[in-house]
Amino acid sequence: MFSENLASHGDDTLGGRISFARETIGLSAVEAAERLGVLPASWSAWECDRDVPRANRLTMMAGILAVSPLWLLTGQGSGPMEATETSQAALQQELRAASADAEALNRRLRTIASRLENQDGS
Repeated sequence: MFSENLASHGDDTLGGRISFARETIGLSAVEAAERLGVLPASWSAWECDRDVPRANRLTMMAGILAVSPLWLLTGQGSGPMEATETSQAALQQELRAASADAEALNRRLRTIASRLENQDGS
């Protein structure tokens, strides 16, 4: 069972599982932080168990690390050793999610810019 392997890797904490999953897919902490859109210091704090990510970040992190959110939280479920390779469907889903996030951010930026222009014109 995977949970038995988990203990042998010393990944019995959320931070340990984050680190293990990241290393399994060959990402540096800086690369992982960039993909998630957080500061490297935040990622490092999570891996060192000095802080925990919010639920929405944890869900996005699980997608980036190709593991289930449940596995990150508990060590149960689909972990990195069970994922043989990232499927094209999963990558397409990740691309759609990232595109939607970018679109929402662009709308927010346009709204803020418009509000600034209206204040300058007043």
